[in-house]
Parts: sequence; C-alpha cells; structure tokens
Amino acid sequence: MAAKSKKAAAWGAPAKGEPRWPATIAVVIALLLYMTLPERLTLGPLWLIPGLELALIIPLMIVAPRRYAGEPNWERLAAIAIIAIINAANFLSLVLLLKFLVMRGSRATGEQLLLGAVQIWVTNVIVFALWYWELDRGGPDERSSDVHRQPDFLFPQMVTPGCTVPAWSPSFFDYVYVSFTNATAFSPTDTMPLTPWAKALMAVQAFASLVTVALVAARAVNILGS
Repeated sequence: MAAKSKKAAAWGAPAKGEPRWPATIAVVIALLLYMTLPERLTLGPLWLIPGLELALIIPLMIVAPRRYAGEPNWERLAAIAIIAIINAANFLSLVLLLKFLVMRGSRATGEQLLLGAVQIWVTNVIVFALWYWELDRGGPDERSSDVHRQPDFLFPQMVTPGCTVPAWSPSFFDYVYVSFTNATAFSPTDTMPLTPWAKALMAVQAFASLVTVALVAARAVNILGS
C-alpha cells in the first residue's frame, strides 16, 4: 500500500540524479554580470568574488558533475557557499546602487542606473533560482534518494500528474522559471510555496525585485525622460 501511495504522488518519485552544469552556467552568468558592474557597485578587488566562486565551482565540477544521493557533506556545503557568496555580493551591489541614487551631488546618469538595475535584477533571478533548486525537498542530492521529505513547492505537474510524464520531478530550469515569475510579479504565480522557508525566500526575493524596479529603474527612466 505504501509503495502504491508513493507511486501515485508526483513528488514521491525520486529524480534520477541531477547534472550540475545548468546551475554552474547560471553561476558563471551571475559572475559575468557582477564583473561588468561599475566599480562603485562592487566591493574590494574585482577578482575577489569571481576568484572565490571559481575556487569552489571547479573542484565540484571535476569531482561531482552530477548531484546524487549520499553525496559528501563538503560538496553540499560548497554548493551552498557558492550561492551565499553570490547572494551577499548582489545584495551589497543593490545597497550601493541605492546609495548612489540618493547621494547628494550624485552624477548618476539614467543609463548607469538602468543598466545597473537590470544587472542586479537578473542576478537576483539567478541566485534565488539556485536557492530554490538547492533547498527544495532537501536539495538535489536528497531528491535523488528513494526516500525524501515532502516538497517545499507545489508545481502544476504535481497537481495534475496526468498532464506530464510519469514520475515527474522538477529540473533546474523549473526553478529558474519560478524565480523569474516571482521577481516579475512580486508574488508566486503558478507554483506555490508550501513551507515557511520557501515562503520567506520568495518574500525576500519579491521585496528585492520591488526595490530594484520601483525605486532604481523608475528613477532611471525619470532621468532619461527629463
């Protein structure tokens, strides 16, 4: 009976191991966006954040190109550290951008503000997609196990399993879509958060996007139009 119930639940089927490369590409894009920000929106030497990220990413790609059940703790911790570093750097860039915006005597141009806002907003989408992918149901490693905890997100395929392939499991792109729609609408759309941490992360992301778009981008458009 237990096996039948597990098979009937769309979230109950384990993923067949998830490749690391989609998330790695997302990290590289975030690093490129960071490196092309104006110097006033970055902290310390420009190579500092990319250097830390590459020091963690390269060993992971070599040793464990796929996420799997029972992976060593250091691999999971390294993956979380990568996301945390990007998140912290992007948050700091947003704070510096806001400071640049309100600073008396600032000579910020509309083009500078708009470009910086877009780069920070896109990085925001990437970093929260990485968080969702890394934490949902215990992470890619636990999702590859025969036994894992309940989902943190309710995807449409889980509500209507007959509309998708048997034993469907979300991929990294699904989390990118969730992050993009949340950052665009400032609220969940077709995928609902189920657990407190998922709701908290989505709220933080929506707030950061709202600040970026409503304050910075709006001010930039105002300057361009004047």
